[in-house]
Amino acid sequence: MIRIANETIARETTGNQWDHWTDEELLLEYRCTGIREAFEELVYRYERELYNYLYRYLGHSANADDVFQKTFLTVMEQCGTFDTSRKFRPWLYKIATNEATDHMRKAKQRCYSMVSIDAPTEGNVTNTIAKAAAGREPEPFENAMEREIAGKVREAVDALPERMRQAVYMVYFQGLSYREAADAADVCLATVSSRLQSAIVKLNFLLKNVG
Repeated sequence: MIRIANETIARETTGNQWDHWTDEELLLEYRCTGIREAFEELVYRYERELYNYLYRYLGHSANADDVFQKTFLTVMEQCGTFDTSRKFRPWLYKIATNEATDHMRKAKQRCYSMVSIDAPTEGNVTNTIAKAAAGREPEPFENAMEREIAGKVREAVDALPERMRQAVYMVYFQGLSYREAADAADVCLATVSSRLQSAIVKLNFLLKNVG
């Protein structure tokens, strides 16, 4: 069950007519016909993935819930502006990231402290990030040591400058391609690559003696 604008969105688990529709087709169907079920299918497809992204980005489940709802309300309101020559997923992440950034800005204005801890890795930092990404969902790791390592990696990622952090979350945690991440951030491929390279250098500095 998902709640958007105080309405409960449910999805039938069997015999779903939308299974073979692309994300782009579903959005266009909703835009052209207003058929609610097409939009509900999009929410269902991205419920877990996008919530996990927002949870990582914001660090709090209640904030992730709020921004998740705002994201899909914005999708609903702005579906008429969607460029049909582009992909839906990067557009969705662009909206979600903007909503999350706005949420954080407003929180700072309300004098909430945004805590990030400089934590420390030797070895291949991208592999360490990948391990942390696999366990970032609110389920626990199987192993206490892995939990500790993943926690330190996530703290170090959270300490990165915002644009580097966005790139790391999108590519390493969410599995977006460089092109999708570039589209979501409204930058070129070279910029995404540069941000990731800079992030890895900084993480190598922050992460020491882990594992």
